[in-house]
Order: sequence, then C-alpha cells, then structure tokens
Amino acid sequence: MKILVIGLGSMGKRRVRNLQALGIRDVAGFDVRDDRREEAAGKYAIKVFEELNEAINTFKPQALVISTPPDLHMHYAYAAYEKGLSCFIEASVVDAEKIRALHGKTVNTSILMLPSCTMRYFPGPKKVKELVRANAIGKVLNINYQSGQYLPDWHPWEPIGDYYVSMRETGAAREIVPFELTWLNDIFGRPDALACVRAKLTDMPADIDDIYHCLLRYDGGALASLTVEVISRPRACRDLRILGTEGEMVLSGDFNSVRYINTSMDEWMEFKFDIGTVENQYINPEEPYIAEMKDFISAVEAADPTLFPNTLIDDYEVLQTLGALEKLSIIA
Repeated sequence: MKILVIGLGSMGKRRVRNLQALGIRDVAGFDVRDDRREEAAGKYAIKVFEELNEAINTFKPQALVISTPPDLHMHYAYAAYEKGLSCFIEASVVDAEKIRALHGKTVNTSILMLPSCTMRYFPGPKKVKELVRANAIGKVLNINYQSGQYLPDWHPWEPIGDYYVSMRETGAAREIVPFELTWLNDIFGRPDALACVRAKLTDMPADIDDIYHCLLRYDGGALASLTVEVISRPRACRDLRILGTEGEMVLSGDFNSVRYINTSMDEWMEFKFDIGTVENQYINPEEPYIAEMKDFISAVEAADPTLFPNTLIDDYEVLQTLGALEKLSIIA
C-alpha cells in the first residue's frame, strides 16, 4: 500500500516510523515547511513534497495519514474525500460540524475516514476495559482521573508559541479533554456534562487554560471527575481510580500498572506492563501507535470500517461533550 503522510512534525514523523515498522515501504510525506521535509527525508529516506496536489498526482497514494495541527484536519480530510482517498486523522478538537458532515458524506461508501483513538491501544486502558467488562469490581460508581504533562516538555525542541498548543481554540489542555474522553467513553459509555472549572494557573506564555476540571455522569449513573492539565512536572501524570459496588481499581502511570481488589480477595491483583520502545524526545512508546496504524491499514485494505475501533461520529459526540462542558464552565 502507498501512503502519504500529511504533516511531518512530531506526530507525522511518528506515523512514518509506525508505517515503516509495519513493513510499508511506499511512504511519502507532505509538509509546507522546508525544515520538516528535509528532516523526514533524511531520517526515514522517504520522498517528500511541498505541494499537496503534486504529492497526490506524482506519488499516487492509496490512503492518507493526516498529522497536521487540529485546525487543519478537516481541510485535508475534505480534500482527500474529493479525490476518493481514505484517511487516518489524528485526534481532533475543533470543527465538530464539519466532522459530522464528512461522516454523512462517506458513511456506506468505499472512502474510509478513521479518526485516531490511540489510548485504546495502550495496555493500561485495555486492561481496565477488560476488568470492567468482566465485572471485576462490580457496578462502577465513581471514576477519578487525572492526566497531565508540563506543556514545554511536549516539544522540548521548540517554544510552545511556535505551534498550535498555544492557541486558545486548539490549546493543549483543551485538546486533551476529547483525547481522553475517546477511551473513557469506550469503557464507560456516553456521559452527560455536569460541571466544569477551567483556569490559567501558570505563567506559561500562551493565552490558554492550562487546567480543566470536569464533572460527568456516565450511563448507568457513574460519576466521573476528569482533570486534564498541562502543568505536571518533572514527570507526566496519568492516574485513574475507579470505585465499584464490589471493589476498586487503580491505573497508575507512575508504575505503569493496573491493580484491583474486590470483596472476595485478600490482596490486590496487579498487572504490570512493559515500558515499550520510546523514541528520543518522546514520552510515549511506539507500540500502541503501531497497533493503531495496523488496524487502519487492515480496514482500508478490506474496505471495512468496522475493523477500526473509532468513527467520525464518535469524535463528533466527544466534541459535543467538550462543548457542553465549556458552556457550563466557570473560569477560575
């Protein structure tokens, strides 16, 4: 399969690596920036283009991977639709109505538009889903989850003002709320927004809220407290505690583990996970991203969107929840 990666920044380069790790040899890249094209061509020995139509007409890809800033996702996805090309699209935070409209245009066609849901491929969330489905702690009653990483550590090679995380609409904390809801909703259902407090607590040089405190109620009545921030340093934070009618469960990013205990057990049962392969200047392992790309390729090759676990309408609904939280929000 011939795949064109659109956007050769941090995530675009990761996707090139993912595809090459899967044995995809016909990979090319497009980016408007000279430095990014040169870096990707040098590191990964791929053909690169500075103009999209040239890339499509010359390289003739069978599918696209859109790894641009979020405000450009739909621009390139609609361009792909017009050319009859299937796409993988990184996690989005804007353009909800365009996402819904694109779903309507492509559903029940051979053009697959498959949005990212990378956290569903991480071993911790996968184990949590398995245990919840197995009723390991009974009915879920309460969920407390915090996710965060100091924003200047996201791209230590460039100032935050040089890329999309410093802009209000695509701000880092705002972006990560739907990123996290994509996997939480997969486990617990579709939530109702109850309350939200957001604030700028640091002196980082960006006009964004650097923390969101969200209160949700999931199907079945479970309450969830979701904190997303870009403040945690020197290490990233990912901690989840779930209370059920028969026990409790903890996902710890610090220990890369999931553990649970219920009323029939004397001790905690713990599952520890390998760190995986972490590229220089990245914090997350490559393996979940590779697995996600593998499912994307399988779905495109079979022309079967059910082989991929996320849809545009799922993304639309997540962004509706973000919008509802922001309408309710108090700016602290």
